[in-house]
Amino acid sequence: MNARRPHRFWREALAWRGSITPHILPYVLVFGLIAAGIVLVARLIETRYGFRVGLKIAPYEIAGALLGLLLVLRTNAGYDRWWEARKLWGGIVNQSRNLAISALAYGPGDPSWRERLTRWAAVFPHTARCSLRGEKLCPEIGNLVGPEEAERIAAADHMPAYVALRLGLLLREACERHDMDRFAFMQLDRERASLIDHVGACERILKTPLPLVYAIKIRRFIALFLLTLPLALLTRIEDPWLVPVITMLVAYPIVSLDQIGMELQNPFSTASVSHLPLDEISATIERNVRALPAGLSPGPGKPDDGGREAAGRPPLSA
Repeated sequence: MNARRPHRFWREALAWRGSITPHILPYVLVFGLIAAGIVLVARLIETRYGFRVGLKIAPYEIAGALLGLLLVLRTNAGYDRWWEARKLWGGIVNQSRNLAISALAYGPGDPSWRERLTRWAAVFPHTARCSLRGEKLCPEIGNLVGPEEAERIAAADHMPAYVALRLGLLLREACERHDMDRFAFMQLDRERASLIDHVGACERILKTPLPLVYAIKIRRFIALFLLTLPLALLTRIEDPWLVPVITMLVAYPIVSLDQIGMELQNPFSTASVSHLPLDEISATIERNVRALPAGLSPGPGKPDDGGREAAGRPPLSA
């Protein structure tokens, strides 16, 4: 976290962009309007028939505590999904770097092979991001492997699997054509397989939202609580026209927590307010992986053998 973030209290307290408020404000206003209608009907009944409409406040104090507990549990469940997705993408970051580092360290010194390996390793996070978001093409893929390969990736039934296959073929080529050590091949193939494992775990989060029956029951409880709350407030507030205002003040945090729980269910979609910054993460992986061969470029008159000749060891490849 940014060390200066705690000092941004008012900026974040009044922020509109990135807030859940624009999404839930219409619901809060609806509850306020319904409360105003209840107050109007209650005053007409009291004026005409002399009967004061209202409910006791005590049951709402207990129901409010139970509702708050349910919403906290649901928000925590949503946050667990969001945090698990972030950890999985942290694994994609690590595995992509490990794959590229190990391939450059133990693989062949052929510049063409190294260039293709790092390009396809950089493509993987972009295809994983697009797959999880339901997108087919993004300019980063075309920039890395060209428009023809980008079209093949987009036409694949599972884009990350297609890229993983291409990485596997490159590793096979390193063994068969460049005599890469078989133990190095096995380690690199494990790194490649781990990438697919992480994407599969992300797909499990994406395709298994919280049970619908859970959401229905909580929202039904919220609606019942907020729609009848004005009747309880009428017996406790002297000015009845404050009831709609208080109802909206109560509805704002309740509906906000409910919507936050819904938003956290899908941490990949850009439609969610708190979606993971997958564009930035993918760009970071691409930059890190693509920068590795440049760091191994030999100096003038020196072979590209990773310094093995200087250490008295034979080069990695003939």
